Amino acid sequence: MLLVVLEHHDGELAEAAREALTFGRVLASKLGSEIHAALIGSDSDDLVVEAGSFGAEVIHVATHDDLTGYGPDAHGSAVTRMIDELDPVAVLACGSDRGNEVMAQAAARLDAPFVANCVDITPGSPWECTRVQWGGSLLEDVTLTADLPLVTCGFHTVAAEPAEGGGSNPEVEEFDLELDPADLVTLVRDRVVLAAGVTLPTAPVVVGGGRGVGSAEGFESLEELAALLGGRVGCSRAVTNLGWRPHTDQVGQTGTRIAPEIYIASGISGAIQHWVGAMASKHILAINTDREANMVTKADWAVIADLHEVIPAIITEIHSRHPDL
Repeated sequence: MLLVVLEHHDGELAEAAREALTFGRVLASKLGSEIHAALIGSDSDDLVVEAGSFGAEVIHVATHDDLTGYGPDAHGSAVTRMIDELDPVAVLACGSDRGNEVMAQAAARLDAPFVANCVDITPGSPWECTRVQWGGSLLEDVTLTADLPLVTCGFHTVAAEPAEGGGSNPEVEEFDLELDPADLVTLVRDRVVLAAGVTLPTAPVVVGGGRGVGSAEGFESLEELAALLGGRVGCSRAVTNLGWRPHTDQVGQTGTRIAPEIYIASGISGAIQHWVGAMASKHILAINTDREANMVTKADWAVIADLHEVIPAIITEIHSRHPDL
């Protein structure tokens, strides 16, 4: 069987877990294997039901009194112990920060090779994998020779889709998890919410601004539009370098990778560093005075005009159609 490691937050299955199961269904069909899932640190019925709807046939639930939050050592140890007992043909997680960290922990414990951020896998002797490198600007073909292949799929390289006819009641097996004190050296005990509402990585709409916005004050209209659309404001690295926005708002290879339903890129040239963070967007609307800008040529739609005229016009139109907003 293929073992898929699930990521969850605050009692909800993470988008990364949904993507891993979606990718895992394709890989499992190539392997001719069942899909088993590893659920570590929670036995929530809601998590089990949702994992089943995305194709997990058997879910191995591992809880522990001391495992009150996420810890890379503890989760890596749990995955290693599951591998020893369950003997899967391969182990898969999503290549989020957490997924790659847990799989790296497991690989180190097993002294086994690990291939991260795959976009395509062909099992065989050896396995043939294509993975993203350099923040998504390069595709690398690699071969993996291992008794137990450990891989992650690239974050946001597949759209999470429930399994067709997927069952909501998978078989659940309790896993007797033993942890050493060393496994609990690093553990999240508490979280402080600094900002409520949607976050940049999960926002359905992102309104991005680049150097073309002109100033920190110029982002006020972008903030207004994002609020009307239930989204968040993002920016390019040039903007953070100028001190107009904090680094937490930066979209790009060294910032946040986004995957909204629509990305409204305003005054952004679309340098490769920024494109890497935005390319998973379902749709892109570019607003720019330069019709040759990289973001314009890659966008689904483009408005060749001054963003300081276009953004207020969009806001006015929204208010005219929805006076209650």
